[in-house]
Amino acid sequence: MIRFGLVGCGRIAQRHSELLGNNVIDGASLAAVCDVVTDKARVLGERYGIPWFADMHDMMRSVPIDAVAVLTESGNHARHVVELAQYGKPIVVEKPMALTMSGADAMIAACEAAGVRLFVVKQNRFNVPVVKMREALEAGRFGKLVLGTVRVRWCRTQAYYDQDAWRGTWALDGGVLMNQASHHIDLLEWMMGDVESVFAMSARALADIEAEDTAVVTLRFTSGAIGVIEATTCARPRDIEGSISLLGERGSVEISGFAVNALRHWAFVDPLPEDHDVGERFSVNPPDVYGFGHRAYYEHLVDCIEHDKRHLVDGVEGRRSLELITAIYRSIEAGREVRLRSLSEHTRLGLR
Repeated sequence: MIRFGLVGCGRIAQRHSELLGNNVIDGASLAAVCDVVTDKARVLGERYGIPWFADMHDMMRSVPIDAVAVLTESGNHARHVVELAQYGKPIVVEKPMALTMSGADAMIAACEAAGVRLFVVKQNRFNVPVVKMREALEAGRFGKLVLGTVRVRWCRTQAYYDQDAWRGTWALDGGVLMNQASHHIDLLEWMMGDVESVFAMSARALADIEAEDTAVVTLRFTSGAIGVIEATTCARPRDIEGSISLLGERGSVEISGFAVNALRHWAFVDPLPEDHDVGERFSVNPPDVYGFGHRAYYEHLVDCIEHDKRHLVDGVEGRRSLELITAIYRSIEAGREVRLRSLSEHTRLGLR
């Protein structure tokens, strides 16, 4: 049984604690939680009958813990991971792994020096229809990729941002690109391959925050394919979609739904017998935008730790999408196309 400790007891910790605290994941349990806001830690600790702390070092020294999940504000991920590496336990960190490339590099270096495995949460890669899309891609069914698109049209009212003072700030969060759309941007790059350059623009349309609530991005991939990212938290009155589509010379697939959960379109020049009902068999209906990916993610995580297997998204892989998002912000600030290979890190993200 892998005993997990949670660092940070905010919104996303509810999802992690539900899975670990309710024994949903075979081979994993919730051992302790901590948060500098003691009431948040106390509520979760009492809910699951486990120790709770206001300091992560007290937690790590006081309770037998086999792995720790960092669920704090995005701008604090790097510092917390670096400090936790000394305990020699596998570390799970929520998206984005950091707000700066230097922060990500420090995390990777600290974990390597301590012999600690670093796992970055990218649960949408485990969504049932996404797995099916990836299988088709790896089988070569798309042929030459032409266009990849992701759309995040979600509703986040001012009340959402007002829940915590750090939301929407440059120092600790960023905007819709770094927060809500980071999973979808990761999916696009995972499917389409390395990005050559980006051009982006953004707006602060409805939310009273420092960062953007709406953005559009065009991408050119090293393969010659192009891509589009559309991201907003200004959908009203409710979430519309979180989707991805791939178009290639031999076929096209679109996964839609509000959580990349429904196979809306599946067509190939060379059809297979199982294609006729693929939409029915590989679509799910989750209760919220988190979907069911966290459960599959933790099952994969436990398997990797127990059997020393390579994880789908380690620190280096998690760094790839952060580099892309950093380039997008650089393009917004500079008002021009930015090439990733010549990227210099000069953005407002992570500045305090």
